Amino acid sequence: MSETDINSAARPEFDQVIQDIADYVLDLNTGQPAVELSKEAMETARYCWMDTIGCGLYALNYPACTKLLGPIVPGAELPGGSRVPGTSYELDPIRAAWNIGATIRWLDYNDTWLAAEWGHPSDNLGAILALADYQSRMGTASLSMKEVLVAMIKAHEIQGVIALKNSFNRVGLDHVMLVRIASAAVSAQILGCNREQTLNAISHAWLDGSSLRTYRHAPNTGSRKSWAAGDATARGLFLAMLAQRGEMGYPTAITAPGWGFQDVSFRGNKLEFGQKFGTYVMQNILFKISFPAEFHAQTAVEAALTLHEEVKDRLDDIERIVIETHESGNRIINKTGPLDNPADRDHCLQYMVAVPLIFGRLTAEDYEDSVAADPRIDALRDRMHCQENERFTREYLESEKRAIGNSVQVFFKDGTQTEKVVVDYPVGHHRRRTEGIPLLKEKFERYLRGGVSKTNADRILEICADQDTFESTPVNEIMSLLVVPGAKGLGK
Repeated sequence: MSETDINSAARPEFDQVIQDIADYVLDLNTGQPAVELSKEAMETARYCWMDTIGCGLYALNYPACTKLLGPIVPGAELPGGSRVPGTSYELDPIRAAWNIGATIRWLDYNDTWLAAEWGHPSDNLGAILALADYQSRMGTASLSMKEVLVAMIKAHEIQGVIALKNSFNRVGLDHVMLVRIASAAVSAQILGCNREQTLNAISHAWLDGSSLRTYRHAPNTGSRKSWAAGDATARGLFLAMLAQRGEMGYPTAITAPGWGFQDVSFRGNKLEFGQKFGTYVMQNILFKISFPAEFHAQTAVEAALTLHEEVKDRLDDIERIVIETHESGNRIINKTGPLDNPADRDHCLQYMVAVPLIFGRLTAEDYEDSVAADPRIDALRDRMHCQENERFTREYLESEKRAIGNSVQVFFKDGTQTEKVVVDYPVGHHRRRTEGIPLLKEKFERYLRGGVSKTNADRILEICADQDTFESTPVNEIMSLLVVPGAKGLGK
């Protein structure tokens, strides 16, 4: 990275990271072979789009989400503007990006990426889809869904590659900063920004630093974690639109001694990169297919579900439940004491194990107060012992495995116990793709049919069933099929 003397006013070159991101999204790749968007990457991106839209439609059943949607002030809609799937809203693209991003992330059910830092790269679809729809409707550009998929691949890659070796959460920063950076970059490309404008937009995204992670952790866990990514993707789009208008950039936003991101927000650590930008992240993305649960707990929930039949009639006879997890799971979602809201519960490993042991399921509804009031849940939580398993931690960090292992074993008062159920890879993992994709399609159809009319759902499913058909479909056509006349989310 370029660095300048702290007292020099000479305008330096842009930080290398900023240049690399800009050249990647603009397909410049100076001195590097062109990035090949493989068949696997494009096909996975289509599944990712389907899954992400399904998650957003499902979230519209929750008043805590829908009360935040629409224009920021009553009446500030934009006829002919960006649509919000599952509703009748037409908004300016920045506010639409916020809306779409918030619905996508609300139930913690969209894809994820686990590395030194984790996050949810499909959060970037908020900016991508809102901007693509707006440009298509305004006649600025005639965009196809292929261009949406390409933007998704690049946004996934930017967010995920930065996360591979750089842990922002360990210095108290929230991963949504990566959503803002990726959204700014791909939005600039969709807007037709030149290289200088794109560099400027990305530099602003780094200048913003990051929100604090405290809203994801006890004792402050709350619903902001469900709209923070929508806020970030909208901000990225906003910064790109400013850059398109000619707003200047800041070349050493990352490396400036004393004032740059690294010194101010990253405790003086330098960003590390182990690979170039390509299509790695999309091809290896982790889908949340079976359970709307924090991803570190997915395999624990599957293990608990396996034990349901054996323990459901012996709940009062349980002496203790031993959960073994990896270091990240132990640090992030091992949580005791009162849980005050759904956002608190879907980041509690013990809660996410208790529910399937008792009910044989874990759905978004199971985080609501009506289910949480069942005294059996906290009674089981009180008997749980959560501890790190060194093998799970080691294989979580191994790049060739990237396992997310958990185990659950139940011990009874009479001295008997269940088997120790170990699950190393969740259904949404790349290693279980063959098993997972049919379930992902079922998940998408379930929430699609619950969110739009039968006629529109049938047409969308027909489009999504074939890669070539999907890629050639105009953005504004598929967005029109996701409109629900008169609907503002709940009660459509």
